[in-house]
Amino acid sequence: MKYLAVTGGTVSGLGKGITISSIGVVLKSLGLRVTSIKIDPYLNCDAGTMSPFEHGEVFVLNDGGEGDLDLGNYERFLGITLTRDHNITTGKVYTHVLEKERRGDYLGKTVQVVPHVTDAIQDWIERVAQIGV
Repeated sequence: MKYLAVTGGTVSGLGKGITISSIGVVLKSLGLRVTSIKIDPYLNCDAGTMSPFEHGEVFVLNDGGEGDLDLGNYERFLGITLTRDHNITTGKVYTHVLEKERRGDYLGKTVQVVPHVTDAIQDWIERVAQIGV
């Protein structure tokens, strides 16, 4: 499996979503299996309760997940159906890690950003990359 990461810092509206979608179309035309994962650093679990004036309109996925409009661009450009898991936020990751801590999955260890949160992000990306679209 190969991964392509496109970053753009905190500046919004630069066209990263359209660029990623376009790159995906080119890769797909070469016969590669393509999916897209949107990763946002905000602590919200999804874009559903965020102000559209601050973050833009919400795109609702087929499974009811609420995400950034970029997810809609990915679906339309690539002809795929994404899930709520294709939209990763810091809030979702921290919620996941804290739920595991409460269940005792870390066997009494001190839960820390490194390695627990970073491992959770990596595991999430690897899992979602395997989801058929």
